[in-house]
Amino acid sequence: MTRYILTLKCRDRPGIVNRVTGALFDVEANIVESAQFGDPETGLFTMRTVFDAEVGESDVNTIASELASELDADVKARPEAFRRKMLVMVSRYDHCLLDLLFRHRNGELSVEIPLIISNHTDCESLAERYEIPFEHVPITPDTKESAEGVLLQRVEELDIDFVVLARYMQVLSPRVCDALEGRIINIHHSFLPGFRGARPYHQAHERGVKLIGATAHYATADLDEGPIIEQDVVSVNHWHSVEDMVRMGRDVERMVLSRAVRYQAEDRVILIGPKTVVFQY
Repeated sequence: MTRYILTLKCRDRPGIVNRVTGALFDVEANIVESAQFGDPETGLFTMRTVFDAEVGESDVNTIASELASELDADVKARPEAFRRKMLVMVSRYDHCLLDLLFRHRNGELSVEIPLIISNHTDCESLAERYEIPFEHVPITPDTKESAEGVLLQRVEELDIDFVVLARYMQVLSPRVCDALEGRIINIHHSFLPGFRGARPYHQAHERGVKLIGATAHYATADLDEGPIIEQDVVSVNHWHSVEDMVRMGRDVERMVLSRAVRYQAEDRVILIGPKTVVFQY
C-alpha cells in the first residue's frame, strides 16, 4: 500500500469532486484526506487529496493524465514519500537558514537540500556543520547576470523543485523570476503590505506600531509583491526597543518561513492568479 498526494486546478463547475473520487474508487483507493476550494473571483477550483492505493505510480500517473484531459485541469500526483529538492540561498543573516537546517535534520521538513548558495562566506561553516554542499557566488553589478546564470544552471543540474531565499539580500532579475515562477519562496521581514525600503523595524518603531510580523511569498519581478503563502505577527508596545523588535522579528521570520517551506514541500500551496490557496492542516 502506497500513500499518494494528488492536486488539481481547473475552471470550477459541478461534478469535479465526484469525477476525482470516482477515479480513485475505480482503483480501490482509500481517501484519507481531502480539501477543496472554489474561488468566486477567479472562477477556479482547487483540490488536494491524499489517498492510499495498491496500484503503482505509473497507474496513478495515468489517472492524473485522464483527469487532466477530461477536466481540462492541471493535475499532479506523486507518492507522499517523495522528497522535494530545495536549494537555499542566503547572504549574511543566518537565523532562517539555521532554522531550516535544524528542522531538516530532525525530519520536520520532507525535503532534500542538495546545495546552499550564498553571495558571502559567512554561512559556510554552518553548511559544513550540517553536511550540506555550499557554493560561494559573489555578486557585483558587473557579475550579477553571470551569478544568476549559475543559479539557473544549478537548478537544472540538480533537478531542483523550488528555491528558498533565507534572507538572501539580493533582488532577483525578471529573468530568474520568470524562469522559476511559483518556485521561489522569499521571507520578507515585515507584515506585507507594510513599511518598505531600508530599516523596516526602525520605521515601525518610529511610528509606534503595535504589531510586527513577517511574510513568506513567491518572488516575482515586482519586488515584495508576489503571492503570499504565510504570515504571522507578534505584539509589541512602547517598552520595546529597536533591538527588541529585531530579535522578535527574526523569531517570526523563522516560523513563517519554515511553515511556508513545509506547505510547499507537501503540495499544500496552489497558485490562483496573484494569490494562493494554502490547504493547511
